[in-house]
Amino acid sequence: MAKPSNPSPSPRLLVAALMAVLLSSCVPAMTSSAQPSALCCSKMREQRPCLCGYIRNPNLRKYLTSADGKRVMRVCGVPYPTC
Repeated sequence: MAKPSNPSPSPRLLVAALMAVLLSSCVPAMTSSAQPSALCCSKMREQRPCLCGYIRNPNLRKYLTSADGKRVMRVCGVPYPTC
């Protein structure tokens, strides 16, 4: 009897999981009017090269393109990317 195959997670899910870990400190500020923490800003600056990929991901887009997401980037000194 053949073993059932374990399909690999989709790249979109992997990106979503990675972003959730790397920018988890920003979620409170991206989903409310709370100010971003120093850790959030540090992680946001660190992840700047990846932001277009996050924005292209339908699971993450809403966080980064929302008014609060854009505010977090602005407060952290991270320009909104031109993708």
